[in-house]
Amino acid sequence: MTVPLQAPDGAGLRTYAHEWALVDVETSGLVPRRDRVLSLAVITLDQEGRRTGEFTTLLDPGCDPGPVEIHGLTAERLRGAPTFDRVVDRVAALLRDRVMVAHNAQFDYDFLAHEFARAGQFLPVAQRLCTLALNRRVDPPTEDLRLGTLAAYYGVTQLAPHDAADDTRVLEGVLRATLGEARHLGLELPLVACPPRQEAQFAPQPRKKPCAFRNPGPLPAGGPLTQGMKVAITGETATARTELAARAVAAGLNLMNSVSRHTSVLVTNDLGSGSGKARRAVADGVPVVDERTFLALLADVRPGVRHDLQVAAVPAPRERQQDAPPPEPSAAPSLAPSAAAEPSLAPSPAPVSEPAPAAPGATAPAPAAPPVAPSVEAPAGPPPAGPAAAPSPAAVAAQTGRRRAGAARVPTIEQPLVGRRVLVLGGAHEETARARARVTALGGGAAINLSASVSDVVTLPGGEHDRRMRRIEALGLPVHDRRWLDSPPPPTALPSATVPRTPHILSLGAVIDLPVAAVGTGWDLTVSWAQQTRCEIDVVALAVDEDEQVGGDEDFVFYGAPECPDGSVRLLADGPTEQTVAVELSALAPGTRKVVLAAAIDGDATFGDVGAVHLLAAPGPGAAPLAQATLDAATTERTLLLAELYRRGPVWRLRAVGQGYDTGLVDLARGYGVDVADD
Repeated sequence: MTVPLQAPDGAGLRTYAHEWALVDVETSGLVPRRDRVLSLAVITLDQEGRRTGEFTTLLDPGCDPGPVEIHGLTAERLRGAPTFDRVVDRVAALLRDRVMVAHNAQFDYDFLAHEFARAGQFLPVAQRLCTLALNRRVDPPTEDLRLGTLAAYYGVTQLAPHDAADDTRVLEGVLRATLGEARHLGLELPLVACPPRQEAQFAPQPRKKPCAFRNPGPLPAGGPLTQGMKVAITGETATARTELAARAVAAGLNLMNSVSRHTSVLVTNDLGSGSGKARRAVADGVPVVDERTFLALLADVRPGVRHDLQVAAVPAPRERQQDAPPPEPSAAPSLAPSAAAEPSLAPSPAPVSEPAPAAPGATAPAPAAPPVAPSVEAPAGPPPAGPAAAPSPAAVAAQTGRRRAGAARVPTIEQPLVGRRVLVLGGAHEETARARARVTALGGGAAINLSASVSDVVTLPGGEHDRRMRRIEALGLPVHDRRWLDSPPPPTALPSATVPRTPHILSLGAVIDLPVAAVGTGWDLTVSWAQQTRCEIDVVALAVDEDEQVGGDEDFVFYGAPECPDGSVRLLADGPTEQTVAVELSALAPGTRKVVLAAAIDGDATFGDVGAVHLLAAPGPGAAPLAQATLDAATTERTLLLAELYRRGPVWRLRAVGQGYDTGLVDLARGYGVDVADD
């Protein structure tokens, strides 16, 4: 049965003038290379917004259907359905020469790409549009950005969540309404280019088995070896390299493919070979033994200390389909992991501040100033690049902006901008950073893009010439000069409907505990910035151990390798102004202590040219964010450490870093032990 749309407006679709293919898939799990598509629906629209095609089918996956409690697709119901290879040509015809649209689009795109690859074909999609990413740009005043929440906000009736046919019909209504809002705001669509995905590297290589033991440090003179020691091998060996490596791993050693100051021993028969590993071993004072000595030491490897398995106390991950139902509200959760904790999106206790270590090999930032009493006055300059002093609860309460999680607040004399979201235009980078800091101190949210949530605009010198001013004037938004922040308006009580619950705003160095016991172990870190013309920005992630080193090159996630083989860390490309790193904490190797999030500029620009970088942390795609940070302390730097997810005992924490470096991405990766170009 086709249900008519409540608001079948086609103006937005006509404005952006694309042929569209709206897609939804239901799957047997979350890992595209392993799990399968169980049902599929496609609706096609022409440039006028008219439906030109519709197709829906169940599929026989040839495997267990997975979380039946979510999608309702039992093995009995799927029995007799076609396999994907029988419908691949029909689906290809619907997708070809159209922009693929989905909510959390990379999820659907990756699953379809793998299904097409299994059928021996390329996925014929050149561009995709994510309605989740588009709504992050529009920023409607909703509690979260799940498909069901947006459907209710835009007036689209949802009849059967997690039914592919109904979800696609709802997606059509959400797309029409969102494109209308984007047209009203004058937004460019966050379209993502999609190259063919059937190359050999499309299926990641199997991950090496993680070492179960902690690194005890360097090899003492004469031995012995201890389980957990980091071992690297370079040059020719009499024993086959694969056999030598296998024996080391079997003995409990941690075989590395690069050398750093944390390497316990380098095995080589020719230290003067000039290899990169040999040069770094000499430079860092790493112990060196030849192959014969190493084989003798392997005969008596001492027991090591196992990694603690406290992460096992964290509840098992929830199935994170692209629009999982939101948890029921409850009181603020305890942060002690407990399987009995009720789901809740209530915020954890106020963030605190801890020293943030510099990237390996980088110059440490200057120490933080001693704590001072909180003040509503703006700081004299941009936020420092180093760790901040621990804020008091009053100061933390002053640093909340207008977004979607936390507790609704009302303006006060000290914080008259509560409920407002302020876009600052123009000015030199340092001046703009100070203005945004002032907005935050007054209780407001600092915007970096024009969206539906922007309530005020502040122009600094040159801001009146910003290309967005014409649209701002057409929207009738109030425009102020810098003096408005020195003498803000008196607090005005706003209707509760216009003041959504807000996330914690993290200053540089601030830390917040993640309530994994309440909302699960899957976390999305979304990074966004203003539209750029001079450069592109790449977001990367590194899963590192207690020595700040990757366990292997596969723990470096970037645009060329967007997923760890075990699926624990994934890079999602959501458009030219944002990227998301999705982390499944429960899937990380026991030795992983931290996931480092960074950004690097591809081009001759610096972060002073780019401006502020915005960070949102949420428990899954579309969920209400727990915390946000605006990172704009960098000026001449081309690489920026954004944040760290790290484990402190049984608790996972998020730290906002915002530390910039003049070196490029290659040097950053090598500092964490990635073998970028070696023998």
